[in-house]
Amino acid sequence: MTGPTPLGDTMQVKPHIACAGLLAGALFTFSGTSAQATSVRHDAPSVAALYVSPSGGDGASGTESDPTTLTSAIDRIAPGGTIYLRGGTYRYSQTVTIPQGADGTSGDRTELTAYPGETPVLNFSAQSESSSNRGLAVNGSYWHVRGIVVEHAGDNGIFVGGSDNVFERTVTRFNRDTGLQLSRMASDTPRDQWPSNNLILGAESHDNADSDGEDADGFAAKLTSGPGNVFRYAVSHNNIDDGWDLYTKSETGATGAVTIEDSLAYENGTLSDGTQNSSGDRNGYKLGGEDIKVDHVVRRSIAYGNGKHGFTYNRNPGRMTVSDNVSIGNAERNFSFDAGTSVFRGNVSCRSDDGSNDKTVGDADGSNQFWTGSNGSRCSAYAGALDWSFATDGRLVVTFGGNRVTP
Repeated sequence: MTGPTPLGDTMQVKPHIACAGLLAGALFTFSGTSAQATSVRHDAPSVAALYVSPSGGDGASGTESDPTTLTSAIDRIAPGGTIYLRGGTYRYSQTVTIPQGADGTSGDRTELTAYPGETPVLNFSAQSESSSNRGLAVNGSYWHVRGIVVEHAGDNGIFVGGSDNVFERTVTRFNRDTGLQLSRMASDTPRDQWPSNNLILGAESHDNADSDGEDADGFAAKLTSGPGNVFRYAVSHNNIDDGWDLYTKSETGATGAVTIEDSLAYENGTLSDGTQNSSGDRNGYKLGGEDIKVDHVVRRSIAYGNGKHGFTYNRNPGRMTVSDNVSIGNAERNFSFDAGTSVFRGNVSCRSDDGSNDKTVGDADGSNQFWTGSNGSRCSAYAGALDWSFATDGRLVVTFGGNRVTP
């Protein structure tokens, strides 16, 4: 399954079990590179609107009838201006970078957006697999990136080193590391400049796979990401490793707390073509690492049919808020929290087999329905195949068997 294009079509997945779960919240239903393709900013006048096409030229004016290149447009666009990407495939062998300092403003983000009704695809298949070969690197701040597809990069499809950006209805697919990742720009970037307050909205990330099979996730805010980053209405599926990775390590310490809400992770650990790799962690939502406390928030989200756990603390002993989530038919535990003081409210866990019991160390009350050998009463309402799409207002719609489940 490749999922919807940025404009969204309903997709269907074969059901793993004859049950689902309850979601609260928005409209849910159950049925630093070394090689950069960017020029140094020069003294040419800034322009408020520029048009780009696959056949555009660096020296073109950037009007609708005389489109320019993406790298030239990034160099020339005024803060708060708009770059329109015409549909078609743009082929690159080097990273396309929005450099640090090329910023919009808090009241007027610079736009990098698909031309209305068209789908631009940034294709980096000419790159070899290497940590220096990212696709689109957004190191500037106050940008709004919307409606583009980034594929086949040698590392991350979209790398985010800047802050206060919005990534809306992007698709990252077939990249050789995590599809969309938030981390510091360089090893000497100070902590107060780690990427913060970014919003990933209605995005999809799938079929990202590295050669080792253990690093390529759908989405990640890990290792060196700052506070205030939010994933909302996002879908991560069929990645070789995890759906979401919020890993921390002792060398760099705690990251900022992340919020994941109204989102979906399914069939991670298995690519759409059936490929698996035993080295992968294969979780839906992996929420930490190395016994470092970070108080993430995960709410109103679904984990379905992932190759290991649905939601896992992954050695994060912090006080996470885990509320109104649904975890269904994951290979090991649906909820796996072996330590910490996390707060669990309104979660639902369902299985069709004799899988491992959930473990939820922390503050869990009777509002939850965890799996301890049998399904609870809420599971019977959610039978059928999983479908999902984006509504016209941008919200994620998920169905099981065509039936809507409201909070």
